[in-house]
Amino acid sequence: MTKHNDAALVVLSGGQDSTTCLFWAKERYKKLYAVSFDYGQRHNNEVEIAREMARRAGAEFRLIKSDIIGSLGHNALVDTAENVDTERHENALPNTFVPGRNLFFLSMAAVWARELGVKTIITGVSQTDFSGYPDCRDTFIKSLNATLNLAMDEQFEIVTPLMWLDKADTWEMADQLGVFDLIRNETLTCYNGVKGDGCGECLSCQLRRKGLEEYLQRRGK
Repeated sequence: MTKHNDAALVVLSGGQDSTTCLFWAKERYKKLYAVSFDYGQRHNNEVEIAREMARRAGAEFRLIKSDIIGSLGHNALVDTAENVDTERHENALPNTFVPGRNLFFLSMAAVWARELGVKTIITGVSQTDFSGYPDCRDTFIKSLNATLNLAMDEQFEIVTPLMWLDKADTWEMADQLGVFDLIRNETLTCYNGVKGDGCGECLSCQLRRKGLEEYLQRRGK
C-alpha cells in the first residue's frame, strides 16, 4: 500500500490490538511515533514488548511515566494481591477496568502529538468485541476527540481501525498485514502477564483465543 499521510502517533500497549494498529499505520503513514505508559501495571513487561514492536515497525518510541492513574483507584491490574476476573459478572465492570485509563492516555498522547505537529492519533479500542470497558466505546472516543480539539485549539483526529471489528476480524487484519505470527507469539494481551497465547484463563485471554479459533476456522474453509 502506498503511504499517503505524513505522520501518526500510535498508543501502543504491546498487546494484540494496539500492535495490529501499529502495523496497519505502518502501511499508511510516512512517519510513525508510538507512545506507551508505565502506570504501575502488574504486567509491566508489556512496556518492553511495546518498545520492541515499535522498533520493528520503525516507529519513534516514547514511554510516559503515569503511575498516578493506578494510584487513584483500586483495580486488579495494579493490585497484584487481587486475582483478575476469569468470568464476567452481570451488571458489573471487570475488576481489570482501570478508571480513566484511555481518557488519560489519549490526552497525554495528544499533548505529545501537538509538540510533534502530528494530527493523527491511533488507538486500538473496539466497541464490537471488548471487555465491557466504557472507555472503549465509539461515543467516548468521538467525545474526547472534540474535547481535545477544543482544549488545545487543534484539529486532531483519533483513528480507531478496530472499532467495528471483532477479534476474529482483528486476527484477519494481522494476517493480511503479514504480522500474524508476530502478533500471536510476541505480543502481550494476558492480564497475568504471559506473552503469546497467554494464561488462557483471564477474560482477555478468553476473548483473544475465541477470536483466534474463529479466524483459523474461517481461514481453513
